[in-house]
Amino acid sequence: MRRIRNALGVPAVLIAVLVGFCAAGRAAEPGAVPLFNGRDFSGWTFHLSDPKVPWQQVWSIDPREKAIICKGNPAGYIRTVRSYKNYVLKLEWRFNPVTKQAGNSGVLLRIIGKDQVWPRSIEAQLQSGAAGDFWLIEGARLVTPEERVDKGTPRHRNRIKTNEKPVGEWNAYEITCDGDRVTLTVNGEVLNEGTGAEEWAGKIGLQSEGSEIHFRNIRLIPLPDRRTPARG
Repeated sequence: MRRIRNALGVPAVLIAVLVGFCAAGRAAEPGAVPLFNGRDFSGWTFHLSDPKVPWQQVWSIDPREKAIICKGNPAGYIRTVRSYKNYVLKLEWRFNPVTKQAGNSGVLLRIIGKDQVWPRSIEAQLQSGAAGDFWLIEGARLVTPEERVDKGTPRHRNRIKTNEKPVGEWNAYEITCDGDRVTLTVNGEVLNEGTGAEEWAGKIGLQSEGSEIHFRNIRLIPLPDRRTPARG
């Protein structure tokens, strides 16, 4: 049977395979490791403020969107089983696309210590209108320009601007932890950066914080360890 080829002589079947592979997920990026497979919670574990509530009442998966759905109550988080130190973390998030209700959540970076609400970590904020802020939890350290320090709550560090899409639409977060430097990029624009972070390996967490929020295309690109050895 004669194979159909395009103008460059590449078999059409091969083109279809490549297109399908690229459309299937962002993990096709060079060096990217998918943290969420779109089907189940392999590689993740859970912690809720109310241990009597089954985690399945809070966290579920939409197989059509290949997305994690978090109902938001009670407070808590899912986190990776593995620890990571230096990386570029990429993910997409949105709040409920039907109700279009603004909400709150966050990405917890370099989590160490016991599971609790909330564990020692640097939070990359996801609250509507404030994505790109930092929160320093349980004594986590980060040095940012003085003008970004919240005078009333110094562990809160403000972004330079808001760069979110309308509530209910997908947004892209790119978070870089490289040595003692942490950089937050929202929808392609750097909104916050700090240095002096503790250089240890820790878990990565997604918060349940009072609002329905969806996550998808969660992947990680490892970066070389430039200084001290990983711990944890």
